[in-house]
Amino acid sequence: MLINRIRRLKAQGVLGINRRNAWYTRWHNQRRYYPLVDDKLKTKEIALRAGLSVPPLYHVISSEHQIRHLEEKLARFADFAVKPSRGAGGKGIVVVTGRSHHLYRLTDDALIDQSELNYHVANVLSGMYSLGGHRDRVIFEYRVRFDPVFKAISYQGVPDIRIIVFRGVPVMAMVRLPTRMSGGKANLHQGAVGAGVDLSTGRTLGGVWRDLSIADHPDTGESIQGVLIPGWRSLLHLAAGCYELTRLGYIGVDLVLDKDKGPLILEVNARPGLNIQIANSAGLLPRLNAVETRTTPFKNIDERIAFAMEHFSVKNEAPAQSGTFAIGNI
Repeated sequence: MLINRIRRLKAQGVLGINRRNAWYTRWHNQRRYYPLVDDKLKTKEIALRAGLSVPPLYHVISSEHQIRHLEEKLARFADFAVKPSRGAGGKGIVVVTGRSHHLYRLTDDALIDQSELNYHVANVLSGMYSLGGHRDRVIFEYRVRFDPVFKAISYQGVPDIRIIVFRGVPVMAMVRLPTRMSGGKANLHQGAVGAGVDLSTGRTLGGVWRDLSIADHPDTGESIQGVLIPGWRSLLHLAAGCYELTRLGYIGVDLVLDKDKGPLILEVNARPGLNIQIANSAGLLPRLNAVETRTTPFKNIDERIAFAMEHFSVKNEAPAQSGTFAIGNI
């Protein structure tokens, strides 16, 4: 039974975690460049130098003695996001949406005081949320205000867009939609919805929630299918540009569409997850192979984007067999 399942998944072009690690992240991502993406502050710094759009930085804390001045440093900001610089999986992120007298209001309308925020900052510094538990820095940055196109299919938090980029070519994309279960965070492991996106049009497809294929948002009841993402080519261009930015061959680029500032890079991941294949009901391997076997070098980003939009359109792919599409450790 297991052998048959593995054969079926391979026939559908599913990339498993073992192959991702053994080939795509091992051979296409040089370890010396990992620090550029594992540290969000470093990613933001190199993106700014390259002229790429990121959420504006307000303040950074790197040691405990700086916490005593935090209240005055934040006094001029009505709202902001607090992030571990080396965090993963959305853990440790706190979003302040406003203030009520001397208290900070969070996305779920809960109120915390300065001592509670200071305590959280101290935990972040200690490495509670960082990769490997190492000491960390705390980033305070612009709070993203997501484009209203996602309002009907998102619960409280900010939806983001994950694009897998291989050798500078966007190969697969999904929108991650916050839910009540995810606590308003756009993280699939915490219960967010992942909706596939047609690379040629920027229009959403069906999606996945808790490894279940779905067509409607579990909280709002609205269809997650057929939503046209504005400025789609600009988002692809921003994601593709992260290839030159990081010098990593296989990455997941997380972007957000801000209603005022437009497309922004949130972070870059050198070990992107594989559930994006379930969200798209399509395997990554045929798309990765199409890029890898191309004999003519791409001249520029625009040519890479044109290739992606032409070759990875939904109309050019056969749908996976219903009820059989799932990811195993193959």
